[in-house]
Amino acid sequence: MMAQIAVAMPLMLAGEQGLFHFPSPDEVRMQPISRAENEAEWPFSVDGGILACVWSGGQRIVSFFEGRPSDLDEDEPFEPRGVIVTTDPIQLTIGNMANRALFRSAASVEERIRLVAPFAILGQRLCDQPAGARVGHGEL
Repeated sequence: MMAQIAVAMPLMLAGEQGLFHFPSPDEVRMQPISRAENEAEWPFSVDGGILACVWSGGQRIVSFFEGRPSDLDEDEPFEPRGVIVTTDPIQLTIGNMANRALFRSAASVEERIRLVAPFAILGQRLCDQPAGARVGHGEL
């Protein structure tokens, strides 16, 4: 009689990877975005940048990275700041402590969530695009 051995596998939900998953280039999505002239609900302190869908901690994360300032020479070094774009108040506040100045000022966490929520949704749509897809302005 053979004994059966049960092997415990980590439970992963659809769309998740292992905690230490290092994404390949075809798993990263990036899209330039910029503030429209009449856009009053723009949550960032800069007028344009890159909305990105990246893997972090085994899950897809939406991030915003500031664009290179137009007054900066091409040979001058530039390290863009980035923030996590989410409606999770913990990630939005504590996760973005290093670069919180990239957000425009908000009276409360609730207000910041309200401002960021549409961009979190846009980022999730970006995550669902096939590799190499180019989405036009307003199509996300």
